[in-house]
Amino acid sequence: MDDELEEIKKKKLEQLRQQIEYQKAIEEEEEEQIGEERKKILSYILTSEARQRLARIRMARPEFAQTIENQLILLVQSGRLQHKITDEELKDLLSRIASRKREIKIRRRGL
Repeated sequence: MDDELEEIKKKKLEQLRQQIEYQKAIEEEEEEQIGEERKKILSYILTSEARQRLARIRMARPEFAQTIENQLILLVQSGRLQHKITDEELKDLLSRIASRKREIKIRRRGL
């Protein structure tokens, strides 16, 4: 009786593991597709110099590059961007985004 119960538990556990692996594979595939779609959109709307600049930014500050990419994609999807963005336009956008962020400075006082 205990052996049968153990066997049933093992089968259920294996089924759950397979379901989790399958779901992970699907999620990874979806993320990859989204990443490819993002790359296509960005290559369509950025000149090669602007893409290179964004790649350098991504290496140094990935979260900042992600923010920029998201904003560019939103501009395209909303129809507000009708031409390729040059390196100069990207630099202007970067300076506007960077100026919005507030810096927090912590000063230590002497005892």
